[in-house]
Amino acid sequence: QVQLVESGGGLVQPGGSLRLSCAASRSLFNFETMGWYRQAPGSQRELVVSFKRYGSTQYADSVRGRFTVSRDTAQNTVHLQMNSLKPADTAVYYCYAHDTREGDYWGQGTQVTVSS
Repeated sequence: QVQLVESGGGLVQPGGSLRLSCAASRSLFNFETMGWYRQAPGSQRELVVSFKRYGSTQYADSVRGRFTVSRDTAQNTVHLQMNSLKPADTAVYYCYAHDTREGDYWGQGTQVTVSS
């Protein structure tokens, strides 16, 4: 069983920045795909960014150029740097990992609120 623990959410003003972290209980190299999703009230969960173990990174159009994902393989942690935040970015952000043998894992989510 894998645990994904998110942190770093909070309240920020429009134009501000936040850095989310996702700590995995297993090496990141175990996962074929990892990423971040978000879900706003009354909306479906949507992809923010996903990346392959040794492959490309895909960003949602709405965040490309403002959000950057990075990996710290020594700490088994994925970070999401979010800049130029907008009220439309307000949502619960979830870390996601896919293991080809075991399936999908999700974190518990961290709330991001962008408001003045």
